[in-house]
Amino acid sequence: MRSAGLALVLTLGLAACAGSPNDGRVTLTDGSTARIWGDGDYGLVLVHDAGTDAAAWEPQAVVFADEGMTVLAVEVTEPGAIEAAIGHLRDESGIERVALLAAGEGSEPAFAVGRQRPELVDQLIVISAASSETADLGPFPKLFVASAEEAAAAEVERMADDAPGDWNDIYLAAGAASGQAVFDGDGGAATLEAVLQRLAERR
Repeated sequence: MRSAGLALVLTLGLAACAGSPNDGRVTLTDGSTARIWGDGDYGLVLVHDAGTDAAAWEPQAVVFADEGMTVLAVEVTEPGAIEAAIGHLRDESGIERVALLAAGEGSEPAFAVGRQRPELVDQLIVISAASSETADLGPFPKLFVASAEEAAAAEVERMADDAPGDWNDIYLAAGAASGQAVFDGDGGAATLEAVLQRLAERR
């Protein structure tokens, strides 16, 4: 596992320096835009935290794309834009199954899609989600991630227990980083590896 984590860190560093040959922008049906990476047969929509934008996902998105996914990071963190991104992956790329990965305040609109349109979500991963009611989410698999020393850590177990479905889990990263900064903290490489493993298990 340590060698795999080191390989991820090296891949992440090289990708950040070189950029991805497949990245670009797309316009979604709701008029918003999204960044896109990769051309794999599994879809992933990224929803960023407050105070940042879609480009902040690039280091992780490049890794996800290298693992065989088509990745869209929405610029607008509203349920309609997330649904439009899922629709783009399905209609334009022919991808049948799409996962959501959201961080911080981006988790709530991702939860909204999971409540209102659960049939669109193959699985949901949220990082540092604020306390939320999860009993009305769809039965799709869910992974609740937080740093062990941040406030959100106190709620992840409850949210996982309350959520319907048989494949709900939690992952606590080392340190106190929150939101997308979890990937840059003490447990960043291990967190990325855990997210990759979870995505792979559903593919």
